[in-house]
Amino acid sequence: MEQKIDAQKKKYDFTIAHLGDPKISSPIKMSIDADDGLADYVDDHQRIYYGIDAIINDDGEEVPQYHDTVEVAGPREKIYFNPAHVHAAIATCGGICPGLNNVIRAVVRCFWYRYNVRRISGIRFGYRGLLRESPYPLIALDPDVVDEIQEKGGTILGSSRGGGDKVEEIVDSLERLNVNVLITIGGDGTLRGAWEIGEEIRKRNLKIAVIGVPKTIDNDLSFIQVSFGFDTAVTMAVPSVRGAHNEAKGSINGIGLVKVMGRESGFIAAHTALAQSDVNFCLIPENPFDLDGPNGLLSHLKKRILDRGHAIILVAEGAGQHLIHNTGEKDPSGNKKFNDIGVFLKDEISKFFKKEGIEVNMKYIDPSYIIRSAAANSNDSIYCSRLGAHAVHAAMSGKTQALISLVNNRFVHIPIKVAVAERNHVDVEGILWRDVLENTRQPASMKN
Repeated sequence: MEQKIDAQKKKYDFTIAHLGDPKISSPIKMSIDADDGLADYVDDHQRIYYGIDAIINDDGEEVPQYHDTVEVAGPREKIYFNPAHVHAAIATCGGICPGLNNVIRAVVRCFWYRYNVRRISGIRFGYRGLLRESPYPLIALDPDVVDEIQEKGGTILGSSRGGGDKVEEIVDSLERLNVNVLITIGGDGTLRGAWEIGEEIRKRNLKIAVIGVPKTIDNDLSFIQVSFGFDTAVTMAVPSVRGAHNEAKGSINGIGLVKVMGRESGFIAAHTALAQSDVNFCLIPENPFDLDGPNGLLSHLKKRILDRGHAIILVAEGAGQHLIHNTGEKDPSGNKKFNDIGVFLKDEISKFFKKEGIEVNMKYIDPSYIIRSAAANSNDSIYCSRLGAHAVHAAMSGKTQALISLVNNRFVHIPIKVAVAERNHVDVEGILWRDVLENTRQPASMKN
């Protein structure tokens, strides 16, 4: 997944915080010797380059440059926590996403089978389940409870937005419950909350590890190659585009309009457009467009209808918000509430063609909640299993305020503070958007 980050010009502090020196031998029996037929422990000194781009001069020589390195994830020979003393808690926060149950299952099974941890609790409805007035008791988790949950969408723990800003209350609850490992599964707001919780824990000099598993179906977290659930989201979005295309072709001047998720980043729309090459106009937040005027969307759509007799528009939810009145409202996670760009475009397109005296047949499809609630596909299921296990390994070794990421196809630890510092966006000058434009054959810009 491309990210517009220049590793040669930016330097990041990828140092991972520790609760203390790990001195306990891991119950996981592995090896420190090469070529002995056993998997090896991972050492804290094992790192990989974050930036892999190279600059070659006219003489064919690589120009020396600074490369950040990140810590490789995996089981350590020495761990920080005595498994018999561990009370691990898991929370899923924010909107639901394919793969949440898969991560929960992987975390529980790794704690139970690999580290012999017998006290694992599920927090109900995200951070709100840790607030003082929460009516939701913890759920005791073990392999039997999580058996087969990977086949279901959503999360068995429930999820909600908000609550992560009540840091002192949350840490009070962690202390009261004797939780010493907190695994949080969520997006930008969840991870910001996890960082602040970690800071409060540090101020109180408590020994509680906070590890994040990044979840954003929009794939807009930086320093993460791809977010879990994204592959499933694209897989689920494709049938909606296919259906819109069939409806459009079967109608007189048929127009199929499909809205997918993507508040600030249009990765789902871009990848769906590539996966199903019937899309004629892919509208994303990173590429603003005009509605009216000679180079506006409606003008190009009219030409397409007159030339071909049908058209397919795929729009990300955050696209075109400049065309609609701002609500000024925010959700409990602090995200700006958007107006429905799909309904807006449906109405504006219908009014435009009626004014032009051209018969069209509009079909509007919004599969957002079907996509969000789907069970993970095989690719995401594998990914989630590995993310969950690596989160447990990181926590048991005493690492904290870190998340598990995939960078250059290697699982690594990234400080949460670094990961939430910037968002990942589709680079409209990059290869992904270039390929989308080649597939849709839409103009590079629809601004007058």
